[in-house]
Amino acid sequence: MQSVGIYEAKSRFSALIELVEQGEEVRITRHGKEVVRMLPVRRRPVISDEQIARELGQMDALHASIQPAGSSVVDGLRRTGRSNA
Repeated sequence: MQSVGIYEAKSRFSALIELVEQGEEVRITRHGKEVVRMLPVRRRPVISDEQIARELGQMDALHASIQPAGSSVVDGLRRTGRSNA
């Protein structure tokens, strides 16, 4: 990480951009306080659109396969509770 003042950043802007392209973080300050942070753009997304669509499809299939805790479960618990009482 490199930190530079605004005046120096204006003079060395191209060089600072090159640093960021190489993966370095550059912070630009005014009177010692950070006002700008330059970060490299991720070239490859962490997950592709196709992967997102596939994951969402799998989640939909899972939700469809799960039966909500409805009356059959509740009735079974009630019967069990009554028989033990």
